[in-house]
Amino acid sequence: MPAVTSEKRNILKAVQGLPEDTSIEEAMERLFLLFKIEKGCKQADSGKTVSHAEAEKRMEEWLK
Repeated sequence: MPAVTSEKRNILKAVQGLPEDTSIEEAMERLFLLFKIEKGCKQADSGKTVSHAEAEKRMEEWLK
């Protein structure tokens, strides 16, 4: 049996931590949220960030 990757281990841990009555849709939303957070952390670690002022400027455009 192949070794479980750390990514798969994190997925299993996240799913196992959900309440018993969780729907598949809720589980998928949780996994997608965790994926986006991890992706953002990796981007920040590699310097792919914007300043607070730039973020405010972008938000103004989005909210028009």
